Amino acid sequence: MKRILLALALLAPALAGAQDLNHPWTLQECLDWALEHNLNLKQSELNVAQREIQLNTSKNAYFPNVSGSANESVNFGRGLTEDNTYTTGATTTNTSFSIGAGMNLFDGMARPNNVKLSQLNLDAALADLERARDDIRVSVAKAYVQVVYDYDIVDVARDQLELDQAQVERLQAMVENGKASQAELSQQKATLAQSDYTLVQAENNLRNALLDLSQLLDFPNADGFSIVKPDIAVGDHLLARPEDIYADAVEQRPGVKAEQLRLNGSDLSIKIAKAGFSPTLSLSGGMGTSYYTNTRSLYPQDGFWQQLSHNFSPYVGLSLSVPIFDRFSARNNVRTARLNRTLQQITLDKAKQSLYKEIQQAHANALAAEAKYRSASEAAAASEDAFILAQAKYENGKATVTEYNEARTRLAKARSDKAQAACEYLFQSRLLDFYRGSALEL
Repeated sequence: MKRILLALALLAPALAGAQDLNHPWTLQECLDWALEHNLNLKQSELNVAQREIQLNTSKNAYFPNVSGSANESVNFGRGLTEDNTYTTGATTTNTSFSIGAGMNLFDGMARPNNVKLSQLNLDAALADLERARDDIRVSVAKAYVQVVYDYDIVDVARDQLELDQAQVERLQAMVENGKASQAELSQQKATLAQSDYTLVQAENNLRNALLDLSQLLDFPNADGFSIVKPDIAVGDHLLARPEDIYADAVEQRPGVKAEQLRLNGSDLSIKIAKAGFSPTLSLSGGMGTSYYTNTRSLYPQDGFWQQLSHNFSPYVGLSLSVPIFDRFSARNNVRTARLNRTLQQITLDKAKQSLYKEIQQAHANALAAEAKYRSASEAAAASEDAFILAQAKYENGKATVTEYNEARTRLAKARSDKAQAACEYLFQSRLLDFYRGSALEL
């Protein structure tokens, strides 16, 4: 039974994936699935759990340490009697019980700073987790847009194939009627074969794009997987300046926030290191009792419970430790903490610099894609008009098949360029909105 349950548990992800592939997936469905099943995110979640345990450990440092002990010893030969003299040939036993507690009263503020540092480390781990989620979101969205583009290219290739197929059928009829030569038919069949090859290549690219996306989603395979094609509106909103986008992004991007939290933590690390120069004060207390026997004792010995009662002794004490010379350990710890703080400041500055460069690049790509889309749209419209004219001339015998195919090729390229520019603008513009805190939507 256990083996059956184990097999079902192992097959559950595959069965769930197969069931979910029966419908076209939206971007939001892809994002939700990736965030739930990505193994890298699960590792980041475990890191957060570890930081939570460290925070709990730091808080528990305020509690006293309590320990108990019980000892039993048996000595043969020379032993101490009740009158504080030694005798030989005796067997003595000693049984003792004790319980004690110790508590740190002052340690140069190391404990409260450790609690604050553990909280900052936890917050940084949560920010790292959100950054990992954002990386997954961007990767999935980019792969999703690539699939959208490949869908468009397949549509363009299929339209060209249908057009060439119609021309072959038309020329075949004209050859049979003696109105076209066999050479023209052969040339058009070659063009049809090339269009068929282009469609096959486009379909292969689409399958590879779907495979890449499915692998990001950790699907067992991409069989039956498809997406919902979004409506693309280029220039539907104005792009903000990179400086304005950065001003919003730097305050909320989890990557920058994580490094800022670590910088704050490095300040606390310096304070913790400086605590090594401070004296420490601790409180201790406890109680103990014992039972003693000697086989050569000259006096009657009290019983077990009576001795435990008589020997009961509580104690309490204060301990003050003042560092005098620690071989410069505390000094070097402070130096190291300050160096780490400088390194962390550089890491934070690099994170901000990298974010600004990413925003600049995305903004430039969006502007370029928008300009390219407008140009490609005009080129596609002009190419379509030119193709219609070339087709009419060709069908009326006023243009050669070469001129016709050149017009068809220019139209196909213009359509492909338009689709590519539209998808590029779609991704880059939404990425800029994402930097400013908006959800990643297409």
